[in-house]
Amino acid sequence: MVARADGDRTRLRRLTAPMPPSSLWLRLIRCKPVADYYTRPEGEGTSERPLARSFGLFQLTMLGVGATIGTGIFVALTTAVPEAGPAVTVSFVLAGITAALTALCYAELASTVPAAGSSYSYAYATLGELAAFLIGACLLLEYGVSASAIAVGWGQYLNELFGLTIGWRMPDALARPPGAGGIVNLPAVLLVGLCLIVLLRGARESATANAVLVVAKLAVLALFVGIALAHFSAANFHPFAPKGLAGIGSAASSIFFSYIGIDAVSTAGEEVRDPRRNLPLAIILSLLIVTAAYILVAVAALGAQPWTAFAGQEAGLAVILRNLTGQGWPAVLLSLGAVASIFSVTLVVLYGQTRILFAMSRDGLLPAFFRQVDPVTQVPRRNSWVVALGVALLAAVVPLDVLVNLTSMGTLIAFAAVSIGVILLRRRRPDLPRGYRVPFYPVLPVLSVGACVYLIAGLPADTFLLFGLWIGAACLIYFGYSIRRSALAD
Repeated sequence: MVARADGDRTRLRRLTAPMPPSSLWLRLIRCKPVADYYTRPEGEGTSERPLARSFGLFQLTMLGVGATIGTGIFVALTTAVPEAGPAVTVSFVLAGITAALTALCYAELASTVPAAGSSYSYAYATLGELAAFLIGACLLLEYGVSASAIAVGWGQYLNELFGLTIGWRMPDALARPPGAGGIVNLPAVLLVGLCLIVLLRGARESATANAVLVVAKLAVLALFVGIALAHFSAANFHPFAPKGLAGIGSAASSIFFSYIGIDAVSTAGEEVRDPRRNLPLAIILSLLIVTAAYILVAVAALGAQPWTAFAGQEAGLAVILRNLTGQGWPAVLLSLGAVASIFSVTLVVLYGQTRILFAMSRDGLLPAFFRQVDPVTQVPRRNSWVVALGVALLAAVVPLDVLVNLTSMGTLIAFAAVSIGVILLRRRRPDLPRGYRVPFYPVLPVLSVGACVYLIAGLPADTFLLFGLWIGAACLIYFGYSIRRSALAD
């Protein structure tokens, strides 16, 4: 007992002793060896088991599509169209090109570093510990806030569905977020709770539920495109860009959070069979499916309704169908599809955030609480509860536009870091086996970084302020806790 007490005191002195500047700098830039990602720790007992490999290519692709097609087209279209007019179609193309450039970079790193934690793990292997921690903070912001933004939109379509089927709508005070006539968004809290139940059952069950919902949402969107194109009017595209280039860039920046699914695929790195093959393929396939769906729906919606009618339009796609057909059943189907779609997006985004926390905790940068894995379901149960409670609180009381812009900021920062990571890892470890290589290297990764910076510049000033506060808080946690408890510490 005495020896153990002496050891504890020694560890405490080491953890609290001031570090010389040279030692501090070395700790900030230390990188996790890539070889460590190929030898997952088993842990002692049942609380720190590795995650089970249960995803194939189809499930992984559906994970990416499920995390991407949702609020970006079902809800955010009504906020993006007023910013750019019919030229919002160009905004989707710009966001899609940026996402495509980054997706190829993700594909290379995912095939080289097949780990949970996505860009956080890639940054730890290439940019160093402090950069990785801050990227992890961006990812937590990206996932937590995007899940909240997605959950906010669920209530709109749920209310539309209630109105169409039973003639009753929830009071605005309980169905809308603050800033949109509400006090607390109760449907958003309910949605997060339902997703938590599915997540706690296990990764395989979550992936199966998501795949079913993704097929349903694609079918509903195909129905919308078919009906809307039958009522297409080219006159609705004049004037094409009433807000000019500034409006196109602003809309592209706002809707970029719609492409979060690219990152979500790579968070499953340790739960994928044959990750070197399946991770890059799933990233590219999901991006192709998503971009095609976004552009088709945007063109069809704008052709069916003047762009000036989108502002303030809740459950916009369902309302368009009802107005076009004069019947309730198409709007009912679309509202059902939107309810299922937004459920699947929330499910995948919550999943991704729990895996990022798991990876950061396993590296010692966050408390061990976040890496404890259930011995039966092999999911981080406590971690999932914390994530769900935080997301539910944000979704209940924070306005949607604030959530959307914060999510775009976190996503763009993480995407830029991945593109930089490709360049650094090519230079430092050209010998590493890569299941996929970015074409036109280094031009393509540089273009990816430039596109991300362009979209970041289009975000409003208050987003930069809130993001700065978030990064400041992350630095306090890193220097106050993580730097001395890192698994790479001497």
